[in-house]
Order: sequence, then C-alpha cells, then structure tokens
Amino acid sequence: MQKSTNTDTSVDTLNSTRQGTGAVQMRIKNANSHHDRLSQSKSMILTDAGKVIEPISRHRRNHSQHVLKDVIPPLEQLMVEKEGYLQKAKIADGGKKLRKNWSTSWIVLSSRKLEFYKEAKQQALANMKSGHKPESVDLCGAHIEWAREKSSRKNVFQITTVSGNEFLLQSDIDFIILDWFHAIKNAIDRLPKDPSGSSRNLELFKIQRSSSTELLSHYDNDIKEQKPEHRKSLMFRLHHSASDTSDKNRVKSRLKKFITRRPSLKTLQEKGLIKDQIFGSHLHTVCERENSTVPRFVKQCIEAVEKRGLDVDGIYRVSGNLATIQKLRFIVNQEEKLNLDDSQWEDIHVVTGALKMFFRELPEPLFPYSFFERFVEAIKKPDYNTRIETIKSLVQKLPPPNRDTMKILFGHLTKIVDKASKNLMSTQSLGIVFGPTLLRAEDEMGNMAVHMVYQNQIAELMLSEYNKIFGSEED
Repeated sequence: MQKSTNTDTSVDTLNSTRQGTGAVQMRIKNANSHHDRLSQSKSMILTDAGKVIEPISRHRRNHSQHVLKDVIPPLEQLMVEKEGYLQKAKIADGGKKLRKNWSTSWIVLSSRKLEFYKEAKQQALANMKSGHKPESVDLCGAHIEWAREKSSRKNVFQITTVSGNEFLLQSDIDFIILDWFHAIKNAIDRLPKDPSGSSRNLELFKIQRSSSTELLSHYDNDIKEQKPEHRKSLMFRLHHSASDTSDKNRVKSRLKKFITRRPSLKTLQEKGLIKDQIFGSHLHTVCERENSTVPRFVKQCIEAVEKRGLDVDGIYRVSGNLATIQKLRFIVNQEEKLNLDDSQWEDIHVVTGALKMFFRELPEPLFPYSFFERFVEAIKKPDYNTRIETIKSLVQKLPPPNRDTMKILFGHLTKIVDKASKNLMSTQSLGIVFGPTLLRAEDEMGNMAVHMVYQNQIAELMLSEYNKIFGSEED
C-alpha cells in the first residue's frame, strides 16, 4: 500500500513537471511571434556574473544625446569674460550676404563664444520663451579685423566665423570698442585655429566613434532580422555619408584646378579685359595715368559741391544713398564719361560720399604712412606757431600728387567752413569727418583712440591755418 502511494506521488510530480515545461515552451513560442516582446525577455536573462543586461537603446539620436550630455558642460558653466551693449549688424549667414541692419544688442563674451541678447542677459533669459536660444558666434577659428570700408560709422570691426557668418560690431565711444576688440581677439587667439583640433572635440569624436561602433553592431543584428527591402534602405543610409564626402572632395579638387589655371590680374589688364581702376588704386598711379598731380575725379566732385552744395545742411557729414554711391563708383572705374550735373546725381550727399570713399579706399592714405608719426609729433608741440611751421615743412616734403591733392581738398573745405552758418559744418566737424580718412597709421591695432585725437587736431589746424601752411595762392 505504501509503495502504491509513492508511485502515485511520483506520477503526479512528473505530470506537474511536464505541464510546467509545456507552459514555459508555450510562453517562449508566443514571445517568438513578437519581436519586441522577445527583446524584452532577453533583457531579463541573467549572465554568468549574475547581472541583468539592460536593454540597449536602438534610437541613435537618443543614444548620442545621452553621451554628449555627460561630456559637454552646460552653457552657464562657461566663464563670462565681458558683457555690455554694442551696435550689431549681421551681414552674412553661411556665406550668403545679408542686408546690413544695425540694432542694439547686449553682448556676452565667454571663453569660446559670443552671445547676442536684445537686453541684459538676466532680464533676457527671464523673458525668453522656453526652448528659444540666443544667437551666438563660435569663436573657434574665427577672424577679427577692423572694417572701415564696411560702414560709414566709425569704430567698426568685423568677426568672420568658419561657418561663413559675418558680424559687424560698433560703438561711438573709442575706449569701449577698443576694449571689446582686444578682449575678443585674445579669446580667439587662445582657441585653436582649426575647430576640429580642440581637445574637447577630440574627446567627443572618440566617444561618438565608440558609440557609433556599438550602435552599428546592433544595426547589423537588425539588418539580419529585417526584410530585404528594409535592409537595402538601411544600408543606403549608412553608406550615404561616405558618398557625400567623396563628392565634396571631387568638387574641391576641380575648384582648386580652376583657380590655379585662371589668368593673373596683370595678364587680364594687358589683354584689356580689366581696366585700371580709379577707386582702390594708389594716388600716384592714378595721377601718372591721367598725366596730372590731382585726380580728375577729385576735381569733378569738388566743382560739383562748390556749385550746389556749400549751403546744404550737414554737407560731408550726412551720408548719401550707398547703392547710388556704388553706382557712381562703378561708372568712374569703367572710365565712362562722367557728368555730375546729371539728374541721377542730384543728391549732393552722393557726390560727397563718393569723394570720401575715394580717399578711404586709397591703399596708402593722402598723408603717407611714412609721414604719420612726424605729423603727430608736430601737432604735439606746445608752441602754436612752431606747430604751424613744422606742419608746413612736412607738407612741402610730400610727393607732388599728395601735396597738390591735399592743397585743393583743404582749400575746398575752407569754403565749406566759410558757410558754416548755413551748412552747420565747423572746422571741428570737418576735422572729425576727414581726419581718420586722410591720416592713419599703417598699424591700426595700436593706440587707435589716441591716434584719432591727433588725426582730428591735424585736420583742424590745416583748415584753420590753411593760408599759412599752403600759402595764399589758390588753384
């Protein structure tokens, strides 16, 4: 009887075991019919070490974001080196030229970037919509330079990024703009010239590379499990970037060959395809070409202003339409017959703007670089009469084109001053307008603010003492 009971118990145990095994097999079979459930089941299998393998994210973007989030510090942790209000204009975006539009911006300089806010940073962040980021400039590999020719405003410098963005920054206060220029230049100099050369980017590259290798191994498993049409689509996406790189290299190679094979400027000028220009040429070159000591264009502009502009309010101070000035510049450079009495030049500020542009674009200013320090030393002399005599002596030593052009120009400006009661242009006003244009140091990165004071004073003295410096005889 005891033996029979034991036998029945063994049979029941065996049946229970078979039923349990069948249930497990049924669960595995059901899981095989659903790929997602199988991946979830695998995530719960214990390894030899007894650890649970967490499911690996198959979303590449999310994976990269988690990796980058652990490496890159938040923007708030970047050290702010300088901040304040400046005038800003974006003139290019990715190499595409934009219309210049000045606006006041609160600018924040950190270790490797500039950020632009419409108002002070703390107030701007409080008013900013969620998810919205301020416009910024990556200074890594950027270039900074003074840009007098880009704007009629004074104290303008330009920042060009490796991505092709261009920004103009300006302030009317000399020491403020100088301080900003040097602060940004120092920040750029501390950064590597090649953005890909920074240690942080190198670390990110290594992390992204290892992450991509790990992800590709999972993609390979997915490819085996996917349908043939899906497999082709995925493989195309993986190899598409490689084909893009080869296409870009091919285009670069062709452009390089084209640039190296193109004829030089001298060859084009000899063939008559490019004519010698007036704007941007050396003063002595223009005079030699015209067999004169004063450029014809300068004489034409002065004649037009004296005919119909002496009484105009703000003459030489008010800017003309830049597009019309550029049109006039083009006509002069093409050596077309110029008639400044034509109705298209009826705005006298266009004529004065073109004349100022001519002197501003001279490769060497009307006061030659070699004479700059001597004129500055002359204006520093304490005795007024000694200043006049020293400057007169320097003017007489100038090359004939510089001396004669200077005499005609300053003689013309004295006529503007004589009408100051109507045009509101005093000696001081004209000195501010023409000082930096006619007289500048070869290396403008030095004491720009100090130089600007002397530039204005020299121009004022030559205007107020024109007869003593140039003589009473006028052309």
